[in-house]
This record gives sequence, C-alpha cells and structure tokens, in this order.
Amino acid sequence: MKTILLKGEARAEVGTRTAKELRSEGKVPCVMYSNGDVVSHFAIYQADFKNLVYTHNVYKVLLDINGEKHDAILQDVQFHPVSEAILHADFLKVGDDMLVVMEVPVRVVGNSPGVRAGGKLVKKINALKLRGLLKDMPDYVDVSIDTLEIGQSAKVRHVTIEKLEILNAQENAILSVKTTRALMQAAADASKK
Repeated sequence: MKTILLKGEARAEVGTRTAKELRSEGKVPCVMYSNGDVVSHFAIYQADFKNLVYTHNVYKVLLDINGEKHDAILQDVQFHPVSEAILHADFLKVGDDMLVVMEVPVRVVGNSPGVRAGGKLVKKINALKLRGLLKDMPDYVDVSIDTLEIGQSAKVRHVTIEKLEILNAQENAILSVKTTRALMQAAADASKK
C-alpha cells in the first residue's frame, strides 16, 4: 500500500470558534484516534488533502505533527454542503499488526466475450470494503471479466483476496455485461427476416 505524507500543526485549543479561525486560514481541523480515544488534535492545510481525498486510490497516511510521526488511515471526512470544502477530518492511528476496515478500489481486468459481442460493461461497485491487517491491504482489487457473457455478472462471492475478509454482501454484483439497444434492434431486425 502506498503512503502519503501530511504535515500538521498541533492545536492547543478545540471548539467551534477555534475551528472557524483555522478554516479562515485555509486549514482543516483534524483529530487522530486510537482504540476509541483521542490521541491528538491538529490542523492540516486544506490544499494538502488534494492527493488523499480527491482520488480513487487508497493510501496509508504518515502524519507529521510538529515533528512527531504517526502511521494512520483517513477514517472520515466532513464536507461543507454547498462549497464542498473540507470542514473536518478524522484519522485512525494504526500499526501493521492492527485490524482495519478500508474501502479498496475495484480494477477491471481481462476481456469479456460479452463486450466483444457488443454488450456494455456496467460497473456497479467502485470499491470493496475489506477487513484485515494494514500490511495485507492491496492498492486495488482485481475483478476478472474474462468469462462474462451478455447478461452475466461478476459478484462479490466470485472475488477472493488472501488474508482479507470482504464485508460487502456476497450476492451484490460488482460488474455486469448488459445488452445494448443496438443489439436488441439487430435481433429484432433478424427476427423479421
């Protein structure tokens, strides 16, 4: 799993007034938890979140708070309802031997005979929720479409990942190959002849 570095400044005061002042300076108030307890209150510049939040990739975060380094994962982000600016971020302090739950993006691999025949590939789930050790978390989950014909789906139960548990419902479809209007029209024209 890739790691991204974020530098933060410890906060002496917490509360609504302090949070508003930080946001006016272009900073995001943040909290780091460990085992349900607050470890640290700090602030990070909003621009530094760009490569962590606005991407399909999943990262481990190396937090540098006033020179003290912590391994963490981004647990939750709160956005402004209108401007979509980041209002607050929660981090979970982790170690390589700690069980974590993360959403890992799905990557399509292979070549579907159904798509080659004119079907349309529809992605229904963009990320799978996985539970396991942080050191075992992959950058993405590969889902093969090599056997999918028109009308078939690749479901969660078809995916296995060593040392990790998939928390999504087993019968949920990740990808499916649908018939297109052009194929239906061609079939209708062929039946008229």
